[in-house]
Amino acid sequence: MPQLAVKIAEPKRVATYADIAALPAYLTGEILAGELVVSPRPRIRHAVGASVLVTDLNGPFHRKPNGPDRPGGWWILVEPELHLAPHVLVPDVAGWRHASLPELPDDAFFTQAPDWCCEVLSPESGRRDRIQKSRIYAQQGVQWMWLVDPQYQTVEAFENRGDGHWTLLGTWGGDEEVRVAPFDAVVLELARWWMPVTAERTP
Repeated sequence: MPQLAVKIAEPKRVATYADIAALPAYLTGEILAGELVVSPRPRIRHAVGASVLVTDLNGPFHRKPNGPDRPGGWWILVEPELHLAPHVLVPDVAGWRHASLPELPDDAFFTQAPDWCCEVLSPESGRRDRIQKSRIYAQQGVQWMWLVDPQYQTVEAFENRGDGHWTLLGTWGGDEEVRVAPFDAVVLELARWWMPVTAERTP
């Protein structure tokens, strides 16, 4: 009787930081559960949303406390690199409370999970941000997460109440003026975050 050849699958190679370092500067590399994930630079709609969001939060929060309109107490950074073993992640925006991180490290990356992170969704990254990265953030102890979708002009806010899972705090969108934890000390005008979209670009 002829013998059937059995092909044994090669073990999947685990990505390393050297793989990220080898990427061209115009690409962003992350390692999620051992897999290298490469993202191009964001679309303009994405960049507008992230940039204005950061401006609106940095004004009142990225400083020492100075009255009700400037509650302060946070470090808020754009695209910080997080080394949360075994993962390497680059959220669009992340923040650490001064109480949990009194001083910023003078390094190229953080090994302490942020207290809050925000992913600005794009058609290319939305599924990964919602599933893989959100799970990692919860497991690593991030307390709050926002998902901002410039295409559909929505914001979803979640809280991790210590069980490694996200609880939805609320969903907002359009031109609403809202208070969203953990930055609910001030009112945010969501209309500022959205790029005007022509009829041809409307999804």
